[in-house]
Amino acid sequence: MDGRFKFVFLIAVLFLTSLPLLGILKGTKPPPPDPDDALLASRNTEQASQSQREDVTLTKDHMVKIPAGEFIRGTNNGGFNERPENRVHVDTYWIDKFEITNHQYLEFVESTGHRKPGPPSRYAKNMTNLRGPNQPVTYVSWADAKAYCEWKGKRLPTETEWEKAMRGTDGRTWPWGDELGKDLANLGGAQDGFEFTAPVGSFPQDQSVFGVFDGAGNLMEWTENWYVEQLYAKSVESDSSTVSRTYKTLRGGGYTNRGVDLRITSRMFMVPDFRDETIGFRCVSSSETTGNPKKSTEKI
Repeated sequence: MDGRFKFVFLIAVLFLTSLPLLGILKGTKPPPPDPDDALLASRNTEQASQSQREDVTLTKDHMVKIPAGEFIRGTNNGGFNERPENRVHVDTYWIDKFEITNHQYLEFVESTGHRKPGPPSRYAKNMTNLRGPNQPVTYVSWADAKAYCEWKGKRLPTETEWEKAMRGTDGRTWPWGDELGKDLANLGGAQDGFEFTAPVGSFPQDQSVFGVFDGAGNLMEWTENWYVEQLYAKSVESDSSTVSRTYKTLRGGGYTNRGVDLRITSRMFMVPDFRDETIGFRCVSSSETTGNPKKSTEKI
């Protein structure tokens, strides 16, 4: 009797200890999706449907006028390189309403023989998801972006020009205001309707008061500036020997970014020959008609 009891007890122990393993092998049932997430994803993909169609490919330069005047640059509530908050005057300029698209960039490649955008083959697994004609071009270096802008008679924006165009003049944290909100831009995760880059202009809330799109999401963007850690804390001339010519500054959030640290004032940096699926660009000009890029006088 004692032996049979021990045998039954052993079987019970083995059964109980196997339950976690069975759960792992079977997998756990995911929680039901948030109805709000499904609604937002549906809204965003529906609004983007027109720009995803081949027959409405964006072929024209759309530029937005940013009027002369002061705006609040930087923030005292952000990272060390975003401080101190200060007021800066910027002359009138024009900036591309959207990030440069694949269609636009390939016109440049075909016209000039410039190299095509693309990564080393081992990093190319996502390229099929990034090639739509109205998706922003990726895998372009700083020099590639600069060459495209010059071909169009434009130039890359300075950090200050980029920030004013996306932030407006009232010191807001994101293009739409001071609350991060939910799925208002193409950021990390597919819950906003896009696992990868979205056709430019797909998120109506990710639009500045001036009408410039995709500053908070879609792609990080190259700017003209060499990266200076304490740019706002001290005056640094662009041709000063104290400026390290190692990194170029990137501005804006991208489709892989997560968290709340995604302010328009955030400053990132990368070596200028780097090419990646998270980086794109747009151009600026000193006039509505291209061909007069006019070098900026901003201290960089």
